[in-house]
Amino acid sequence: MPNLSFPARLLSLSLMLPVLMEGKGGGAEPTVPLRPAGIVLDMVHNNPGEEPFPTHYNDPQLTKQLGYTGKVFELFQAAQFGIDWSSVDPDIFPAGSDERKWLDAKAAELDQLYTATKAAGLDLYCHTDMVVLPKRLVDKYHLTDFGDMSKAETQRYLRLGIREMFHRFPQLDGLVIRIGETYLQGAPYHVGQIQNNTDPQKTIIPLMKLLREEVCEKLNKKVIFRSWRSFDTNSAAYQAVSDGVEPHPNLCFVVKHCENDFHRGNAFSRVLGMGRHPQLVEVQCQREYEGKGAYPNYVMHGVIEGFEEHHGESLRKLWSNPLAVGISTWSRGGGWKGPYLTNELWCDLNVYVIAKWAQNPKHSEEEVFHQFATEVLKLDEDDASKFRRLALLSADAVYRGKRSTLNDITPSWTRDQFIDRPPLPKDSKTWPQFLQEKDEAVQMWAEIISLAQAIHFPDPATKEYAEVSSHYGLDLYRIYRAGFHLAALGLEGDKAKMKEWIAEYDAAWADCKRLKAEHPSCATLYVDKGFRYEPSVGALEKEGIGGMVDEFRQKQ
Repeated sequence: MPNLSFPARLLSLSLMLPVLMEGKGGGAEPTVPLRPAGIVLDMVHNNPGEEPFPTHYNDPQLTKQLGYTGKVFELFQAAQFGIDWSSVDPDIFPAGSDERKWLDAKAAELDQLYTATKAAGLDLYCHTDMVVLPKRLVDKYHLTDFGDMSKAETQRYLRLGIREMFHRFPQLDGLVIRIGETYLQGAPYHVGQIQNNTDPQKTIIPLMKLLREEVCEKLNKKVIFRSWRSFDTNSAAYQAVSDGVEPHPNLCFVVKHCENDFHRGNAFSRVLGMGRHPQLVEVQCQREYEGKGAYPNYVMHGVIEGFEEHHGESLRKLWSNPLAVGISTWSRGGGWKGPYLTNELWCDLNVYVIAKWAQNPKHSEEEVFHQFATEVLKLDEDDASKFRRLALLSADAVYRGKRSTLNDITPSWTRDQFIDRPPLPKDSKTWPQFLQEKDEAVQMWAEIISLAQAIHFPDPATKEYAEVSSHYGLDLYRIYRAGFHLAALGLEGDKAKMKEWIAEYDAAWADCKRLKAEHPSCATLYVDKGFRYEPSVGALEKEGIGGMVDEFRQKQ
């Protein structure tokens, strides 16, 4: 297939689908050979409400060099926050007001970012929450139910806002739409809501039709509609959306490679390959539930060739389906707060492999990995082999140490920088195997450290971080293991064993804190508290593993 532009490529594929696909759904037989992704997008997503973190992935020239075709700007760098709504009412952002000063500064920021992105030769997209409007607009016109897509006034203001976005920012090539959540931490003068976000008939289809008409048809721009938390885990809902919206060469869906969120153990997406609309596959490179790059966690072998829990499903298998047209990565970001990095080594590895593989999926993941090891890190063959072993081992250690191969606990008990109370499987008969996997994970981390120490990295900073981050992984998973063993003992359990695991917990924390104190390259540390989310505030701390261990201390 020739190298086509976004509209031409999607139109070509949409014309091919009736011939290539015998039916609808993920069970359709592959009918086209592996071919390069037509669309490869990347996004850096800063923590909502915080100052942006430093990352070289903000450089559009690097994004272009890695082979991406486009850049997606995060929620608070979206065009909807740079428009003044003057087509509706010039008093929405009145001259001289605090709101107007904020808006003008934001618009100037966006102009600079967008212009640099286009100058690098990249397509430009905005990650956009729906429905978000200025507070003054909502108050003045009494738009109490503006998140209801069945209301004519909601649709009217959406259309007007979309037109202003593309008029004010002609650099914009399209929108990436999210309706699963609404974040406003970086938007003090806006409000947002969406009603019935999982209902195809009431919300998803009407919104998608509106976007298709306003953006795809009238403006010849692109809409990439995220399915997450809306129609991504219900096959009937996905099929209803697919059937309810006519394909258009400027319209495609984006679906996470695994269901719900980026957790090891979650099933491969059931809706990838379904329907009649082209799809991008969404992949997170800095895993918010698994360290954020504070320790080794290589996931692209599993994403591309298949995780052990996906039973043969993988991007490689999906890529023979003509619906699969591209990749959308989060090079950095996702979640809240820390750990915060000083070195992007493990993010770089994940980003490089998925971006380069998407450009030539005839190559194996291992071939692309080897290219990173030898051409980017400049390792010789022996050290590249050790680095490969380290990376693959990290994936096994994370899966077994944080969750389990039985997938019988909630995976979000620890996320970002937070460690909540470790849960146990409901069936106590599985506890011996479950706890054994925690012991095995710690052994794997010990081997990872040995490998990191044995590899001759030409760059001293990379050498330092490889070793420090591997130690970080060992200390953290020792903390996890101690917590699980204590939870299994119970407050009325063997006091001698209780004492041993409390001592191990304390020793692991002490080692972790010493690691940070002695090595500036070390990422910021986890905290022995849990996590909860308040929509109006964001991430908040609650009593977590530390509180549980204190209860055991009192029983000694």
